[in-house]
Amino acid sequence: MNQFFESVNSFFSGGDQLPWCSRDIIAGCEKEVSEAANGASDEAKGESIMRLSWALVHSRQPEDVNRGIAMLEASLVSTNSPLQKREKIYLLAVGYYRNSDFSRSRMLLEQCLEIAPDWRQALTLKKAIEDRVTKDGVIGIGISATAVGLIAGGFAAALMRRH
Repeated sequence: MNQFFESVNSFFSGGDQLPWCSRDIIAGCEKEVSEAANGASDEAKGESIMRLSWALVHSRQPEDVNRGIAMLEASLVSTNSPLQKREKIYLLAVGYYRNSDFSRSRMLLEQCLEIAPDWRQALTLKKAIEDRVTKDGVIGIGISATAVGLIAGGFAAALMRRH
């Protein structure tokens, strides 16, 4: 459990990199959820589920990320607190970012920023998405330009051989 809190702490203390979560941390959170199901208060159950959701969307395993997204989407409907709603929407944005669904992630971050316009984590993730989309666009342009150059070179070589 200490690893979990260290991972969360490193994220909130700064830096623009999203933390990764190991299988061990996820297993610890799953154990905590199962223990909370046996007689814990609704608040304790909710907190343990939030920790598990956090761990899942920060996993390197796509199936874990998808499970975290599903848990968050299912619980978002019953969320009344604006703070909890913001947190869940943000974690959904992280999950979609991990799945490379940048447009959906950006849309969710816009919702977070409507609730809390100066929220640093949301702003940082939004910037990371913009940088990633820009980088992917530049790479795409580079690949396209290379392909066009190769095709043009092939035509030029074919014309030169004819003459």
